[in-house]
Amino acid sequence: MAGSSSILSDDSLLSRLDRALFRLEGFLGLISGLSVFGLMILAVISVAGRNFFNQPVPGYVDWIEQVMPLIAITGIAYVQRLGGHIRMDIVVGTLHGRALWIAEFITTFFILLLMMLLVWGSWSHFLRSFDFAAPLWSRDSTIDIALPIWPAKLIVPLAFAVMCVRLVLQLWGYVRAIAENTDKPVAVPLIEDAAAQAEKEASALSDQSSSASAAGSKDA
Repeated sequence: MAGSSSILSDDSLLSRLDRALFRLEGFLGLISGLSVFGLMILAVISVAGRNFFNQPVPGYVDWIEQVMPLIAITGIAYVQRLGGHIRMDIVVGTLHGRALWIAEFITTFFILLLMMLLVWGSWSHFLRSFDFAAPLWSRDSTIDIALPIWPAKLIVPLAFAVMCVRLVLQLWGYVRAIAENTDKPVAVPLIEDAAAQAEKEASALSDQSSSASAAGSKDA
């Protein structure tokens, strides 16, 4: 399982591209979070409507189906950049230097191959649903209120494409790390040990406590 990680940066082209892509990934992650919040509100409205007016939200399940790709898919590149995906660290955690970066390069390369296949497959799936000549540009729709399904299907290859770009940048970072034999490469997640994680959490709590104390003194 992956732990917390840090990402170093410098003035290189790789690092600038990494930060630019991270802004897009952060925006997609925000959309994912807002989708969860919107789904919660929809659930409250549906339950309240059922209980008080005997009228839930029409097509509630259909709307869940439409929003689910936003929740499940759009944030994967963001998590990949931070090194937060589930993985086995038993072997990788014992490696250092070039051996570590070679292992990371190999695993990331195979992930990229898999993601490229998923982009191809999900894009084909979208094309089977999309049709300019059909009503609402859709060959298929949800069962209850007939929402077009192609927007939800389009989200998947787009999110996977962003993931592929992220993986390419990380492969570039690992190649640089292998060539330079450095312990601190840029644009790749550096997994932190338990002590470093605890120190960072303590620092964050200390900063929050200081901010709260300053705000209380100002109010007084």
